Amino acid sequence: MDSLLMEPITYSAPPESVTGPAALPSVPRSPAVQHTLHHTISCVGTGLHTGACITLTLQPAPAGHGVVFKRSDLNAAFLPARFDYVVDTRLSTVLGDPTNPANRIATIEHLMAALNGCGIDNVLVLVDGPEIPVFDGSAADFVFLMDCAGRVAQDAVRHRIDVLRPVRVEQNGAFVELSPAPVQSLHLDMSIDFPAEAIGKQTFSTELTPATFRRDLARNRTFTLRQEIEALHKAGLARGGSLENAIVVDGAEILNPSGLRCPDEFIRHKVMDAVGDLYLAGAPLRARFTGHRSGHCLNNKVLRALFADPSAWRYVPAHAGFSLAAA
Repeated sequence: MDSLLMEPITYSAPPESVTGPAALPSVPRSPAVQHTLHHTISCVGTGLHTGACITLTLQPAPAGHGVVFKRSDLNAAFLPARFDYVVDTRLSTVLGDPTNPANRIATIEHLMAALNGCGIDNVLVLVDGPEIPVFDGSAADFVFLMDCAGRVAQDAVRHRIDVLRPVRVEQNGAFVELSPAPVQSLHLDMSIDFPAEAIGKQTFSTELTPATFRRDLARNRTFTLRQEIEALHKAGLARGGSLENAIVVDGAEILNPSGLRCPDEFIRHKVMDAVGDLYLAGAPLRARFTGHRSGHCLNNKVLRALFADPSAWRYVPAHAGFSLAAA
């Protein structure tokens, strides 16, 4: 659990020149622009951990607004979708207000992944409960909502965050590293190793674009081990979990009647989670993400480590050829 809150960061423009092996060449191209939704859209779903019926509303937001969450059932502060507002990483990524413990929103990672994968920069997310609906346990329904709402360009330049040198965090044999990208966007390499025979060792690599997100990541569901379910229930969690919104594994057996959507659905879901967690940087990353047995905790810690070192990153305008919007 990572419950330390940091002071909000202020992004600054990079110096006129960056020297050394981490320097990234400037490419004269037209700048990419920011995007928001064309119109407001709402839906109702079940919270994975509370089991509550929750209404989610996505509203267009002005340029420069970013992704911001708001509990519509509370008279509480807005919660920017940023790594330093993360107050819990047990089983999901949770945003919270340090001055008001009731003002929390859990299970944001699948929605954040869809926003990142679809290239949405500015949106107000209203939710009338303590977590985002789980739907089928993937990001596919969030992508569908955004497609229904439409996407519109805005009169403002889109920025990205370039990683300039490697930053690594480790914990109990797991690790995450961000390093300069071999491509012009976010490249992800991940591996997992579970004792359950149905999961075992899996690896997956991809470059994040709208096409790869929709084709390779969006439909892959969250999963759990059967022996963990009773402990989750005793802890007051997973009250809304079912075979309709999670893969349940029992040794070599998949308990869902419909089986898996693809043979390596487990690792693809973990990569999708990372796409969502990394969008809490506050802008798209140009970086290589390498993870082994990692999850929400290390995904958050690597962002904290990155922004704690001003020499490890820079904030720059994105060019149209590099942007998710242009892919």
